[in-house]
Amino acid sequence: MTAFEITGASAADMEMIRGWADEEGWNPGDSDRFAFAVADPEGFLVGRLDGEPVSCVSAVRYGAGFGFIGFYIARPAFRGQGYGIRVWDAAMKRLDGRLIGLDGVVEQQENYRKSGFRHAWNNMRYEGAPQGGAPGADGVEVVDAASLPFGQLAAYDRRFFPEARDAFLSAWTGLPGRTALAAVRAGRIEGVGVVRPSSGASRVGPLYAANPEVAAALLRGLAEHAPGGLVSLDVPDANPPAAPVFAGLGLVPVFETARMYTGPAPALELAGIYGVTSLELG
Repeated sequence: MTAFEITGASAADMEMIRGWADEEGWNPGDSDRFAFAVADPEGFLVGRLDGEPVSCVSAVRYGAGFGFIGFYIARPAFRGQGYGIRVWDAAMKRLDGRLIGLDGVVEQQENYRKSGFRHAWNNMRYEGAPQGGAPGADGVEVVDAASLPFGQLAAYDRRFFPEARDAFLSAWTGLPGRTALAAVRAGRIEGVGVVRPSSGASRVGPLYAANPEVAAALLRGLAEHAPGGLVSLDVPDANPPAAPVFAGLGLVPVFETARMYTGPAPALELAGIYGVTSLELG
């Protein structure tokens, strides 16, 4: 008789999950797992069959009222046998009573609807090496985000996310190998972006900006820190001016997901979101 159990993820499991996500074509950042662990150390679950990992999911809690599901994977040889849905049920139980968000791949979106999720917007991943002139937007200076008071960065992030996530944000922007840039005008933040290495094109996220010109300036600046200038970012169609910015810079769409919530979408400044932070944690 086989035995199936669900356990919390170890540090080794987190690296394994990252590899599984790579195999699915999701291309997470190389060091994302370290920031993920800071966000919610108990928020990553692994399903084991006779001790062998066969499925996983993340169910990360933010504040008192929000949660985000990601990394929902069953290994190909074990699909259709219930091992995926069991970790899914455990994730939903862990986030019970909260508004829950996720970014769902196309083939799973109907299943998410059956679990009570509603479509909010689509994310399209754009990839390429930005073409065009040097970084710059009238009256805006692009600076190292680490040169700004962290409280100022955290307050800016809070405009685009349902709950404060200071510990996660500190790790996300500060891990070795990453570059975080801020667009500043007269001492006021008008944009923030982070680029991080991955197994494919360097991932950009979040990318927040006051307008398309600032978004373009930040992306060009971030691409200077990516091998070959090759970057990818997940662009929400809830901000209609965003996609034309990146298409105009020569990036092309390669992958699509849908942002979904179990209730009404939170009140975010969508007009400032040019790239979501990550498909795994929101």
